[in-house]
Amino acid sequence: MFANWKSAVYEYAQRRNRLEIEGDAGEQLMSIVRDDRFVRKLDVRLRRMKAGRKARRAEPLRSETGLKIRNTDDFGQEAYVELEFRRSMEYGQEGQSFREDRMDVELLKIAQRGKQWIIAGVEPMATERRGSSAAPPPFVQTDQEEPDPSAGLVRPAPFLSPLVSASSGFRPVSRVREYEREKARRYAEKWWNGTEPQYAELESDCTNFVSQCLFAGGAPMNYTGKRESGWWYQGKDGSKEYWSYSWAVAHSLQAFLTSSKGGLRADVTDSPHKLAIGDVICYDWDGDGRFQHNAIVTGFDAAGMPLVNAHTTNSRMRYWDYRDSYAWTPNTRYRFLHIADSF
Repeated sequence: MFANWKSAVYEYAQRRNRLEIEGDAGEQLMSIVRDDRFVRKLDVRLRRMKAGRKARRAEPLRSETGLKIRNTDDFGQEAYVELEFRRSMEYGQEGQSFREDRMDVELLKIAQRGKQWIIAGVEPMATERRGSSAAPPPFVQTDQEEPDPSAGLVRPAPFLSPLVSASSGFRPVSRVREYEREKARRYAEKWWNGTEPQYAELESDCTNFVSQCLFAGGAPMNYTGKRESGWWYQGKDGSKEYWSYSWAVAHSLQAFLTSSKGGLRADVTDSPHKLAIGDVICYDWDGDGRFQHNAIVTGFDAAGMPLVNAHTTNSRMRYWDYRDSYAWTPNTRYRFLHIADSF
């Protein structure tokens, strides 16, 4: 097979790039990857992607994959490699062309068998199912107390949007302003595969990212100082986190948006066709009423269906239904949230 583990990694990456267009794993991976569980899982996802493109009448034109080895642990006859894929897919639909970008991270176990190297295991590291969270349910009182600022911790003040006056005790200014959807979109485009330095980057970053986009569009923070209420962000001090659950937890954000009566709020719509730029889609992978992922609408395909940007699996202009995700199941349910046009 391969004389060293790096050769195995690069061959694996080249084959994965071809599979993004062809739509099934089949023999291409079975010959080099000895992890049947992963190959079957990938094959199901790729076939779902292929069927979805066919239903949309979207024809893949080309796929490019950039490869970065983030980290390695070499133990002689075994190596563990953290691999980052930056994928760009161009496709045509109804005479228009589109580009979708995605950044995937996988952990590869590579083992030497005799004089050859094989890929013995593959584990996707960033999936949308992760971290929906250890946080308490939204808006339920807990025993958690706010840290005492005198105990050696210096917390920054809550961020202020143009709709909030520092002299008003963090209350919205009286005049009404519109949600600047284009600003929210531009922010989502700029930071889809990165983190603005003034914010903490979380392991499961999807809702933190969506909240940042909403804030960039002028949504006013509802600062309560209590993690289980409002929608606010202050920052991080060591291991201490200063933001509301609604800012960073998927289920809590959708609960806040749909229950808020003023300021930042949203109406539930019954169809993705009714969404606009800057609106939010929430994902419940198990259909049990607990939402685990959020994304923000940044465009539309030729059929008028939303395309979204998101974090965790960092994505740009990704088709809204996420059938290309390892997290997707036949029980998946969506919530379509139209953000209020004014605050």
